[in-house]
Amino acid sequence: MPEQPTIVVRGEAFREVPPELAVFSVSCTARGKDKDGVLARLTERAAVLRVLLDGYEAAIERRETGGLQVYPDFKRGSERPVAYVGDWNTTVTVADFAVLGEMLPRVALLEQTAVAGPWWQLRPGSQAGAEVRRAAIVEALSRAREYAAAVGARVDRLVEIADEGAGGNVMPAMAFRSKGADTAASLEFDPQQQTVQASVIVRVTISEPDLAI
Repeated sequence: MPEQPTIVVRGEAFREVPPELAVFSVSCTARGKDKDGVLARLTERAAVLRVLLDGYEAAIERRETGGLQVYPDFKRGSERPVAYVGDWNTTVTVADFAVLGEMLPRVALLEQTAVAGPWWQLRPGSQAGAEVRRAAIVEALSRAREYAAAVGARVDRLVEIADEGAGGNVMPAMAFRSKGADTAASLEFDPQQQTVQASVIVRVTISEPDLAI
């Protein structure tokens, strides 16, 4: 029995969608000649940061401490430390973008505190990914029907769908505008669109072609 003819096609889909999360990192630092004093100041600054972030609890989805470091700073050629340095880092994930313009400047104004971000993201398992994968399959099947029609046949049976991979591009940058001189109170962020893409391989069987066309 002759093997039924098959068609193998690739379907792709792309979408630009708004981000769902904003992630930024905060680093508190302290420096001094006494290790215990450095650790005490670092603890105080971390506590102040925590209190400030507690005020935005409704907007914050996740807070994760990245690590604590207290280490000696040596002068070149010397084994005796000239000072001690301490770092305390945390990562904050925000779901309500409306508060970013107020929260980030307030965090940045804290003593010996640095802020980086936000990095715009989609949630893991975002619905946007599922939608773009469905669109890629629809596109592949449409292409298969076109190929089948070109040889006087029709798509008969779906044999296989293989996912070539899909995901969103997270834009690792901070975009904002300042409305005035008082930067601490007037940052306006422009969330960056996320590109979601999917590609699939679809294999179908077709009816017997009419090669006389």
